[in-house]
Amino acid sequence: MQRRKIGILTGGGDCAGLNPAIKWAVKTALDARLAAERATQFEVLGIRNGWEGLMYMDPSYTSDPRYIMPLTEELVRTWDRYGGTNLGSSRGNPYNPKHNLSSTVMQNIENLGLDSLIVIGGEDTLGVASKLYREGVGIVGIPKTIDLDLPGTDYTLGFETALNVIVECVDRLRTTAGSHRRVFVVETMGRHAGWLALAGGESSGAYIILIPEHDFSVDRVNELILEGHRSGARYEIVIVAEGAKPAGGVEFIRDSRIDGFGHCALGGVGDFVADSIQSATGLETRSMILSHLQRGGVPCAYDRRMGRYFGIAAADLVVDKDFGKIVAYRHGAITAIPIEEVLGPPHLVNTATQYDIVRYNGRRTILGHRA
Repeated sequence: MQRRKIGILTGGGDCAGLNPAIKWAVKTALDARLAAERATQFEVLGIRNGWEGLMYMDPSYTSDPRYIMPLTEELVRTWDRYGGTNLGSSRGNPYNPKHNLSSTVMQNIENLGLDSLIVIGGEDTLGVASKLYREGVGIVGIPKTIDLDLPGTDYTLGFETALNVIVECVDRLRTTAGSHRRVFVVETMGRHAGWLALAGGESSGAYIILIPEHDFSVDRVNELILEGHRSGARYEIVIVAEGAKPAGGVEFIRDSRIDGFGHCALGGVGDFVADSIQSATGLETRSMILSHLQRGGVPCAYDRRMGRYFGIAAADLVVDKDFGKIVAYRHGAITAIPIEEVLGPPHLVNTATQYDIVRYNGRRTILGHRA
């Protein structure tokens, strides 16, 4: 029987759905019945802390538990019920021009005897995977990001759970907002994509939704708030994506430190919007930044199922040696696409069809106005 070795890692920001994907990739690879059918026996190694596990491990100590975790069916049996990633993650970049460790990563992949590597991540993590594939590494990818901004796939792990967190938090805020007749501005994640804010706002019934794809007018926001107040509303909920910005302005930066991929942390637009509303309308306004709450917690049912399907599909690609691909969800089916397809321009909200630029909210017609 042929023997092959798989490595699995998770990179970038954590989210729900990672552990289910790991579990089902491992169980599919190690399944004894499938092994007999494939005439191939797999061994699976978990790489701890994303790319940093391969960047910093000692080449002479390839069993170092700080960086390597042998994965078995028994070990991962319960992982699908847990949030985050039990392998750990990081934003380490082996190809960081200031400290390029890609040759070390290649050497450690060879030292570990890995025939293939399953990489679970977003644009940055999969970008590194693409470069390694071009250098000869057997790469298979699984898409994850709560931002839902990867092109080529209709779903990325973590989005639905993060969305549920937004809705739960807004539902809780409504009780205090109504009690005190306040406007609440809730800032979500999403970077340059408005999917979390838009879907979160639609799902929670937010009065105003501000997204990065359409610069907002501060005056228009205040007009809408006063319009709602005059109609008798006791309180209002405003959802704003961290990457949203006022017309003629720039993105708000929470932290100017740059990570290994050249990104700084966005944030602060929620406070700006809240201050602007209170100053212009006189209505008591508070802001709340959900931040990493959106990444935390146990995966919802949908992310557990999608993690399962993505993990199984990734193992299928490894078995078939169909490398340089990521699994994807397109038109209601699990499929695989070249990794380059998710590294193009980001998948953003189409404001012509999915957003009301007058109401600053979700669309108000779905089947109407057809040619």
